[in-house]
Amino acid sequence: MLNRLEVDQAVFFAMASLAWQFLAGPITIILIGQYFSKAVQGYYYTFWSILALQTVFDFSLQSVLVNFASHEWGKKGGSVTVGHQDDAGNRLASLLRGAIFGYGMVAVLFLIVVGGFGLAVLSRGQTAAEVSWRLPWLALVTVTSINFLTTPCLAILEGCGQVKSVYHLQFLRGILGNFAAWALMLSGASLWVTVAAAATRLICESAWVTIRHRTFFHSILAASGGPQVDWRKEIWPFQWRVGVRGLLGFANTFLINPVVFYYHGEVVAGQLGMTWQILTTLQAACMSWIRTRTMKLGVLVSQGQFAELDRIYFRLLRISLSILACGAIAFVVLIGVMNRFGLPLYDRMLPTLPTALFAIAIVALVIPESQWIYIHAHKKSPHLAIAAVGAVLSLLSFWWLGRGFGALGVAIAYLGMIMLFYLPLWSLVWWNFRAQQQHEPTPGDPGSGDPGSGAPGSSANDNAPNPQVSA
Repeated sequence: MLNRLEVDQAVFFAMASLAWQFLAGPITIILIGQYFSKAVQGYYYTFWSILALQTVFDFSLQSVLVNFASHEWGKKGGSVTVGHQDDAGNRLASLLRGAIFGYGMVAVLFLIVVGGFGLAVLSRGQTAAEVSWRLPWLALVTVTSINFLTTPCLAILEGCGQVKSVYHLQFLRGILGNFAAWALMLSGASLWVTVAAAATRLICESAWVTIRHRTFFHSILAASGGPQVDWRKEIWPFQWRVGVRGLLGFANTFLINPVVFYYHGEVVAGQLGMTWQILTTLQAACMSWIRTRTMKLGVLVSQGQFAELDRIYFRLLRISLSILACGAIAFVVLIGVMNRFGLPLYDRMLPTLPTALFAIAIVALVIPESQWIYIHAHKKSPHLAIAAVGAVLSLLSFWWLGRGFGALGVAIAYLGMIMLFYLPLWSLVWWNFRAQQQHEPTPGDPGSGDPGSGAPGSSANDNAPNPQVSA
């Protein structure tokens, strides 16, 4: 049964991690309702919403590293040991060193900018003087900035075929993080719960890199000389496009909670935050089928096996969509029952109508998101102009409808942008890209125009139709 559903060990751990969140979620919700006031709940979810700015500072480099590492791994033939004489191993070493240096600078910038931005936004809360939020917020931002240093290591690890290990880490990290958060909730630690969760993640990831995979990283970093990755010619042409796409896509969701917090208070923002977290967790669980195959898709592209690429992609998309649709329907029905009969915690989540609108949008969003995973596996990212227009429209619609109609307005704006803009346009882009890509030479071959080939002047979209991101 698991094989028919394309559940390998990586998907199993990804699903187990998110299944644990579903099991732990009700406990967390009950504890929040019991030990957090509605005002503290609003700050709790707004903390995480603002902290999501790390997506901006990451600039999608993590996904770029996975794609580039998978291409080098494909050239190595899946060899576990990276030798000094191995050209692909030398390129992986230079890729990792450059990424660690870059993330170090990003960590400092994140601490200063996001820390200050959070202080400015959170101080506008209606109960800012009554809730002790400043020290927890500063501690949370500090721990998160340090955690940037483990990101490139895990990305390279995933790109080099250790997908199961990375998702195994996520599973264990989720369990330990929940227990740490629950312990602090029971002790009355209030918003320090967020710091405990972030610190648990940092400890787990650091141990995974320095202890469990110490030999792996030592063998990579020990490599010297030989071919090196040219970040300006190979990484950056693809990186800036994926980064801008990620930045614009982030704008499609970032303002959802802060707009409601600013215009309608922390109570409504808390309801939105809890509902949004459940839906996005459900979506992440179903996207695991595709996301855990990012490395595999990159390897298939590097080897020119486009027929196998399409077979795997379409099968995974069907499975992901089907399961997510069933889960979203079940959740909306549950919210309807809770609101109809006034069951416990019903007032901590959104009413049925905005929940249903968000659920439909979350399901539809799987299609364009999976399409861009497919495109990025080719180390390309076309049509930024369309993405920029979409981001501006999203920001304006969230602000306009959110200011006047609160969570319902934001839900209408979100669903409208996905169904009327992103889904049709990105499907057209993907269809044209796929049709053209099947006739290209194998990526990395001379004359392919692929950044990975190191061809002078090549860019991430040389072969994309009408070079110009996604939700």
